[in-house]
Amino acid sequence: PIYQNNNNNNMGNCFKSQSIDDLSLLNDSGSFNGEISAGGSPETGHYPPIYQEQVQVPVYHPTPSQTCLATQLTEDEQIRIAQRLGLIHHLPKGTFTSTKDPQDKTGNECVICMMDFAYGDPIRFLPCLHIYHVECIDEWLMRSFTCPSCMEPVDAALLSSYETHRP
Repeated sequence: PIYQNNNNNNMGNCFKSQSIDDLSLLNDSGSFNGEISAGGSPETGHYPPIYQEQVQVPVYHPTPSQTCLATQLTEDEQIRIAQRLGLIHHLPKGTFTSTKDPQDKTGNECVICMMDFAYGDPIRFLPCLHIYHVECIDEWLMRSFTCPSCMEPVDAALLSSYETHRP
């Protein structure tokens, strides 16, 4: 059997049906001509905005002066960035404890952010033995694959360290 609700109650449903075969639309054809605008409903002319989940698209820096969304990069550029990320993740990480000499100020500061290292800070070691905050150096290396202190190319030093430590 088909049941009809003539008292315009929503029957526990908080959303009104927007289908064309709704009986209420047939009974009130003067207020609705069969078209629903993108921003309106048949009764009020307004729909709530469509929910769309915002997806964070990664931002990359192919060169120091260039910023690109991942969707704007060519396949070759995406491959190059993936290779760079792979090299970065092969660099050793550690936790800052302290320098051996409290008078030595050069080893207590990350030269990228200019902040002193705090006990327990995650740090990354470059092949030239300079240390930086992990977040600072990872972002730096995505822009320039050289040590910010001595300008030594990190990829060449990293690859040569593999050559010298081979069994």
